[in-house]
Amino acid sequence: MTKRLSITLPKRRAVRGWRIAASLLLGTLLGSLLQGCNQQSYQLSTRYQSANQNERIAFLILHYTDEDDAHSLRLLTEPEHKVSAHYLIPRDSSDTPLPVYQLVPDSQRAWHAGRSRWHQYAGLNASSLGIEIVNLGYPLEDELLAPDARRWQPYTPQQVAAVGALSRELVARYRIPPTQVLGHSDVAPERKQDPGPHFPWRQLYLEYGVGAWPDESRVAELLANPLPEWSATMWQQQLARYGYGLPQSGQWDEQSRSVMRAFQLHFRAGNVDSEPDSECQAILMALLEKYPN
Repeated sequence: MTKRLSITLPKRRAVRGWRIAASLLLGTLLGSLLQGCNQQSYQLSTRYQSANQNERIAFLILHYTDEDDAHSLRLLTEPEHKVSAHYLIPRDSSDTPLPVYQLVPDSQRAWHAGRSRWHQYAGLNASSLGIEIVNLGYPLEDELLAPDARRWQPYTPQQVAAVGALSRELVARYRIPPTQVLGHSDVAPERKQDPGPHFPWRQLYLEYGVGAWPDESRVAELLANPLPEWSATMWQQQLARYGYGLPQSGQWDEQSRSVMRAFQLHFRAGNVDSEPDSECQAILMALLEKYPN
């Protein structure tokens, strides 16, 4: 028994070694063959291009943080808060010019708009850039007051200059249309009121060429004569035509008031009462004439 084992064992080892060597050789040959196939399976060509495309970044949405500098930075960067923005503009800084913090690359989706809508777009995080501006909004005890009665915090001149310069650069880089530079309140009017009545939309348009603004001479011209009386349905249709997400219920309901409040915060911040009037009508008509969809 001992002799047989001493004779056959080397043969088994030899056979096993041959099989291992053969397997390795076969694996190498197959790998080379597959690599060759992968290299030759297709040739990418950009000879034909479709006209049916547009920029992924279609919106610029402006916010206030409702926090101070330190809390804003933590809120927008720490993982447990589940909120972010592409850019943060601080309030208190000794640096000149004011620093702008890029928290998320433009190519990535930031979580700033939430449930939102503008025209046919919904969930605007995927198609927008978000700028957060450090601003406290209004004191908590003013929550139940009408917007006009709240003590809104103004923006600093340095913040306005930083927002204007950054927005101008982003709008040019991504070819964002004027009517798609918006406040959070425009795209989520039932939930949000930022960037609030002190945000200088008119200044942003006049000094930086950013965003939409009606021709004021045209507004005055429209107000010089009696305007046609609009029904609730007509108001809803025209606000939706401009871009607001507003169903046509035919009733001037709470959702309609929320949208009107957002419209007034953007275009007539001196009188935010959530109700339609002739001045709002003239502004909306002038906007639709200037920026037809």
